[in-house]
Amino acid sequence: MSTMEDERSVYLTAEGLQKLHEELDYLVSTRRPEVARQIAEAKADGDISENAGYDEAKNAQAFVEGRVLTLKNLLSNAVVIHENGSKETVDLGSTVTIQDGEYGDQETYTIVGSTEVDPGNGRISLKSPIGRALMGHKKGDVVQVQTPAGQAGFKVVKIG
Repeated sequence: MSTMEDERSVYLTAEGLQKLHEELDYLVSTRRPEVARQIAEAKADGDISENAGYDEAKNAQAFVEGRVLTLKNLLSNAVVIHENGSKETVDLGSTVTIQDGEYGDQETYTIVGSTEVDPGNGRISLKSPIGRALMGHKKGDVVQVQTPAGQAGFKVVKIG
């Protein structure tokens, strides 16, 4: 996969794509009818101008409809990436083990699109400083990264 990114493209793993489809399905088939029912019940209570239940339901409706539009946009621009892609060079979908300095700690990251970032679980963005710096490098390469704490050097220990 090319590391050049179309600005509209949304890079997702197969799992991430499935999660977005499931969320969209839930919002359209379950949450949207629930909110419509809440609005109807609030209207049945009478004057909607001072009805907190109606206001709350309308806010929920706006959130649901906004999220539905966002998900449809993400899915229409989705490009599925394959985790553990190339084992020769770091690319989108690669799982990379790096070492801080010569004898420092090792950390493992999977390079993902910005939609699936989860640093606590080792999933970093292609656009993050470390992700961007690692792209295209091979096992054994030393990579310099500008981090918020300053310049840091990492050695690519393993790709795979």
